[in-house]
Amino acid sequence: MGSALPIGEPAPANGALPATVRIDAATPFGVYLHVPFCRVRCGYCDFNTYTSGELRGARQDEYADTLLREVALSRGVLEAAGGLRAATTVFFGGGTPTLLPPGDLARMLAGVRDTFGIADGAEVTVEANPDTVTDAVAAELAASGVTRLSIGMQSAVPHVLAALDRTHDPLNVATAVAAARRAGLDVSLDLIYGAPGESLDDWRRSLETAIALEPDHVSAYALIIEDGTKLARQIRRGEVPAPDDDVQADMYELADDLLGAAGYEWYEVSNWARDDAHRSRHNLAYWQGHDWWGYGPGAHSHVGGVRFWNVKHPAAYAQRLALGESPAAGRERPDDEARALESVLLRSRIREGFPIAELLGEGRHAVAALIADGLIEGPAALHGTIVLTRRGRLLADAVVRALTD
Repeated sequence: MGSALPIGEPAPANGALPATVRIDAATPFGVYLHVPFCRVRCGYCDFNTYTSGELRGARQDEYADTLLREVALSRGVLEAAGGLRAATTVFFGGGTPTLLPPGDLARMLAGVRDTFGIADGAEVTVEANPDTVTDAVAAELAASGVTRLSIGMQSAVPHVLAALDRTHDPLNVATAVAAARRAGLDVSLDLIYGAPGESLDDWRRSLETAIALEPDHVSAYALIIEDGTKLARQIRRGEVPAPDDDVQADMYELADDLLGAAGYEWYEVSNWARDDAHRSRHNLAYWQGHDWWGYGPGAHSHVGGVRFWNVKHPAAYAQRLALGESPAAGRERPDDEARALESVLLRSRIREGFPIAELLGEGRHAVAALIADGLIEGPAALHGTIVLTRRGRLLADAVVRALTD
């Protein structure tokens, strides 16, 4: 049911930001709406999600109303800090947002619109399980203001889906994409590589299937084994093999080759888009350090340099809001050095790179060695910007360590 919350200072019951915080109203504002419901728990998943048997005191049919109470509470918090702005992106994530009736999602989006406004041309994304997308669902979402569907394809190969405990019919991915297109929605496909038993040929089949569907955007994530998950326990008991780093590297290179040949360009280590207009602006906001408020149990927020996070269980979340209290469980305000290091971690992963001038002293000394090792592009670095090569993307964590040590 998700990893442990961070350790920070307690958040006040009214949700107010520290009195010294004044928000820069020019900073873009994103909204994340967490829908924590799933039909089954995937063996690899560490997200804060719940099946029907795990809700214990929370009701799925009341969730939209509960979340809208947090939206209303947040307006006063943002107004007091001078940061009331129209949302430039809205993202429904989960869990499986499309387990809720599309009318509930529409009502939540309308609440955001009525509370903050939604900027002209805003990107509004809904994550979806392929089995839940029909023409009627896609049309209702589009009519409510949704602009983009992010479909959890994961793989086109049945035995790989089984290894991940994914229960959707792989043939329904094409059906979902077609429904989204008929509704006028942009389409992103999410893939995972490196599952137990997945071969390079399996991964090629998934990539080629995804490309044939002509999405606007593709995310391809290496499988990470998270402590406490079913898959971690299976690996520990020797029931399935752990992911092989070398095989995952080959899979990443194959993805980059095939997607590049099909006209997709990487813009973040694990993300490719057909053009700049179809990059995920909401996800880029995380990498660029913009402001966002995460609504829902276990959701995290970043506003005015303050990070805060909500209680995890839907019942505890609903109880706090029913009492008129903020669901925030804790918060932190990183100091200047921590924020500088975090900026390197996040911004070095995107195609535009990171200005060398913003590195702390020791990090600048690593630039020449990283160029020599083929991890960052030499000409770009000479012009003052760190841009990862493909090898650097494969070893992004090592690059960040070199730049921040």
